[in-house]
Amino acid sequence: MSLRLGDTAPDFEQDSSVGRIRFHEWLGDSWGVLFSHPADFTPVCTTELGLTAKLADEFAKRSVKTIALSVDSAESHNEWIKDINETQAASVGFPIIADADRTVSELYDMIHPNANETLTVRSLFVIDPKKKVRLIITYPASTGRNFDEVLRVIDSLQLTDHYQVATPGNWKPGDDVVIVPSLKDEALIRQKFPKGYQALRPYLRLTPQPNR
Repeated sequence: MSLRLGDTAPDFEQDSSVGRIRFHEWLGDSWGVLFSHPADFTPVCTTELGLTAKLADEFAKRSVKTIALSVDSAESHNEWIKDINETQAASVGFPIIADADRTVSELYDMIHPNANETLTVRSLFVIDPKKKVRLIITYPASTGRNFDEVLRVIDSLQLTDHYQVATPGNWKPGDDVVIVPSLKDEALIRQKFPKGYQALRPYLRLTPQPNR
């Protein structure tokens, strides 16, 4: 099965480094970041898990839970976590799913035979509180993920879910945003965006970030 944006994130029950997890129940009303790793004790992934642990407060501020996955066992995960904590000066407090039977890997289309017939590719999914998939990024094994970008996209998703705006290229929190073209009523625009806007074109209207 190939997941697409807007699909419901598949539910599953699987062992993990912190015990048995029912995914949707574990996620609750939070946003979630699910990200996969080819195997335990791999160098790039070790740095990524350490970085995720160090960003725990940033994810918490956004009501985001993080959960990783590897095809190795929960026992192996717990040994790996010791290495991660030591080498990355971190404290991994999020679960790592044990997916030795490839159940979750198949549900989330993480096995790409042309890349590797058995190991998961390095995919990342952002899932909203309604359990909808909002972002999918798949990286090559040689390239570490950019978690600043993951946080940036979550900021954009949470902003645009609550206001009739979109975020332009290279947007960062605090930058101007774009009023969606479907909003045309001037009185309503003035009400929603009291700071005003700059119309570069009728379809391109920039306004200060409304919640700042």
